[in-house]
Amino acid sequence: MRTGRVLRFDQVRGYGFIAPTGGGEDIFLHANDLLVDKHMVTAGVTMEFEVEQGDRGPKATAARLVRAGAGGTTPPAGGPGPEGAAREAGDDGEDFFYVPSAKEFSRDVTELLLQIEPTLTGAQILAIRRGLTRLAEKNGWIEG
Repeated sequence: MRTGRVLRFDQVRGYGFIAPTGGGEDIFLHANDLLVDKHMVTAGVTMEFEVEQGDRGPKATAARLVRAGAGGTTPPAGGPGPEGAAREAGDDGEDFFYVPSAKEFSRDVTELLLQIEPTLTGAQILAIRRGLTRLAEKNGWIEG
């Protein structure tokens, strides 16, 4: 089994890409090759999988989320390691969930705000981001 961090996964189209541990070519991931519900696969989660050579390059098969503490946190290619971790509630098929760090949450909120409303000022983005981060910390939606 290999491990890697999901770079992106389009739940509507049912595919995405994984940056493998140790670097190398990104690995294609299709929803049909998941051992978990596709809605649990989001950018930043660490997965373990087998690799097959597909028509267009490496392809992940038998892909599942890595439990926290299983040594599977993976930095994206050329980037820092994840501040959050994929977690498993139990070994009996219970739900997995990803808890981002405050830094990851802040970055994602900023990107979303700029996509939805590009005319927001820097001060407006900072104020919204601070409020959302406080709410997320209060409700345990983020680490730290």
